[in-house]
Amino acid sequence: MNAYPPIAEHGIVGDLQTVALVSSAGTIDWWCTPRFDSPSVFASLLDSERGGFCRLAVDTAEASVRQLYMPDTAILVTRFLGPDGVGEVGDFMDPIRGSEPSDRHRLVRVVRVVRGRLSFTLTCRPRFDYGRATHTVERLGDLAAVFHGPGTDLHLQATDPVTLTAEGDDITAHFTLAEGETAVVTLTSMASGGPAPEPPTRDDVTADFERCRNFWQSWLRSSTYQGRWRDMVNRSAITLKLLTYAPTGAPIAAATMGLPEQVGGERNWDYRYTWIRDAALSVRALIDLGFTEEAYAFRRWLRERLDAGGTASGEPLQIMYRIDGDPLLEEEVLTHLEGYRGSAPVRVGNAAADQIQLDIYGEAADALAQAPDIGGIGGWRSFTKLTDWLVDNWDRPDEGIWETRGGRQEFTYSRLMTWVAFDRAVRLATKYSRPGDVARWTRARDAVFTQIVERGWSTKRQAFVQHYATDVLDASLLLMPRMGFLSPMDPAWLSTLDAMDQELVSDSLVYRYDPEASPDGLRGVEGTFNLCSFLYVEALARAGRLTQARYAFDKMLTYANHVGLFAEEIGPSGEQLGNFPQAFTHLALVAAAMALDEQLDRAEARPDSTSG
Repeated sequence: MNAYPPIAEHGIVGDLQTVALVSSAGTIDWWCTPRFDSPSVFASLLDSERGGFCRLAVDTAEASVRQLYMPDTAILVTRFLGPDGVGEVGDFMDPIRGSEPSDRHRLVRVVRVVRGRLSFTLTCRPRFDYGRATHTVERLGDLAAVFHGPGTDLHLQATDPVTLTAEGDDITAHFTLAEGETAVVTLTSMASGGPAPEPPTRDDVTADFERCRNFWQSWLRSSTYQGRWRDMVNRSAITLKLLTYAPTGAPIAAATMGLPEQVGGERNWDYRYTWIRDAALSVRALIDLGFTEEAYAFRRWLRERLDAGGTASGEPLQIMYRIDGDPLLEEEVLTHLEGYRGSAPVRVGNAAADQIQLDIYGEAADALAQAPDIGGIGGWRSFTKLTDWLVDNWDRPDEGIWETRGGRQEFTYSRLMTWVAFDRAVRLATKYSRPGDVARWTRARDAVFTQIVERGWSTKRQAFVQHYATDVLDASLLLMPRMGFLSPMDPAWLSTLDAMDQELVSDSLVYRYDPEASPDGLRGVEGTFNLCSFLYVEALARAGRLTQARYAFDKMLTYANHVGLFAEEIGPSGEQLGNFPQAFTHLALVAAAMALDEQLDRAEARPDSTSG
C-alpha cells in the first residue's frame, strides 16, 4: 500500500450524512461516521500506521489502475487491469435514507472480474476515534466479523468466496474470481450493541445499487444547466450535494480535516463544518443550477441559527457551526498522528469559530434574499433584526474572510459584504413592501459604499486593496462585480483586475494574497487558491475578456483529478493541496462555467464582435 497517496488520487462516496474517500488503489483511507464531523474509523490519510484503512485490491503489483464514476452518479468504480484479467471494485453508499439522522451507515464494495481470472486481497484495519481508541474484533463465521470500538460497532460482511480471517484485531481475506463472477463486501457502522445487519446477498446488493444509481441520475435531471461544460458542472453539483448534511440542509466546507496547504506546514485545518460563507455560496450555485430544495433547506437552517443565538463569538451569527447547529467547535491537536506526509499539527475542531468576520452577514443576506418570503413573517422579523444590528456594528475591524490569525483589520471584503447585506435588505423591503427602517438601512449602505471607495482604493496601486492599512491586493475582491457593488466594466474595477493579473495570477492560477506582504500570523506558504482561480475566470468573462477567460478556465480544468474533483489549492508542481474535495472550489467552478456560457452566448449572437 502506498503510505500516502497524492491527495488528488481519491474519489468520494456518501449517503448525505457521511462520506468516505477511496484511493485509486482501492483503499478507504478516510471515513468518519455517523456524521461528517464524527471521529474517524479510517484515517490512514493522516497517519499511515495509526489511522486505519480498508483496502480491497488485486494481489499483483503488475496491475494498472483506473478510477471513474458511473455517469451522473456518486458510484465510484476502481478498475484493475492485470496480466491475467480485468477486475472492478464498485463503491457506493445508500443516499435514500439520508433525510433522517441515523447512527447506521453502510458502505458497499462490489467486486467483479470482467475478463480472465484475478486474485484479490481484503485488509480491514479500523482505528476508532482518530486512532486514539482500542477495539476488539469478533468473528461471526467465515463471512462476517464485527469490530467493537467505543460507542461504535463496525460490521464487516461478505459473500462467498470471501473467507474472513482474524489477524490480531484486524481482518484479512484472500479470494479469486473468474470472468463473470462477483463478490460483495459491506461495512456497516452503528451504535454499540445494535442489531447486526442482515447478511448481504447479491440480489439485495444489486437492488441497492440500482436504487442508488437511480437516485443520483433522477436528482441530476432537475439541473437546468445545458451549457458547454456539462460533465464538470454535473460532477461539481453532485459533489456539493454529497457535502450537504441532508437532515439539516447544512453544507460542509470539505470532507476532510488536517490535509495541508503546504506539505510539512502548519496550515492544516478541520473543514468538516458549516461555514455561513461557504454554505451560502454553495446554495447560490445550486439555485443557479435549478436545485431549489437544497436552497430552502439551508435557508431554514440559517434562520434557525439566527433565532437560536448563543454563539461562541457573542455575535448574532458566528462564522461556522457544526452541521446540527452546535456553535461549539473547540480546537484540539491530535499529537499522536503524524499528519499527511508528516504535516503536523493535525487539528480537530476549529478555533476560528469565535472570530469576528463581518462578511458573513452579507453572504447570509444574499442567501436569504434568493427567496422573496425569507421564510414568512418570522423569517422577515429575524432578517430585519439582523439588519438593524448590523447598522450599529458594521464599522469594526475583523479577522476577514481568510481567517487570518495575525490580528484584526478593516478588511475591504468584509465591508463589501456588509454593503451587500444592507443592499439586499433595502431591495427586499422596497420590492415586497415589507416593514423595516429602510431609510436607516439606506444610509448605512451608502456610508459603506463611500468608505470603500475612499479608503479601500489605493491610488498608488490603482486598485481596491485587502484592507485600509495596506496596498496589498486580495483575490476575495473578485466578487465585487458579482455582488453588484461595481459594474464588471467599471474603469476602477478593470484597473483592479489588471493589478491582480500582475501580482496574484500565475499562469491562470490565483493566490489569495501575498502572506509575506500581509502577514497572517502563520508560518510557511501556500499554493494558489482554486476558489480564486475560478472567480478570476468569472471576472474576466464578465469584463468581456472572453478569450483570456476561456483559456484560463480550460487550463483550470486540467488541474482536476481523474474523476473531476478539486481540493482547496494547487501547489507549485500542479499537485492538489488542502482539504478534499472542497465545496468552495466546486461552487466557483459552477459560477465560472455559467458566466462563461452567458458571455459566450452573447458574443456568438453578435458574430461581428471580438473579445480579448
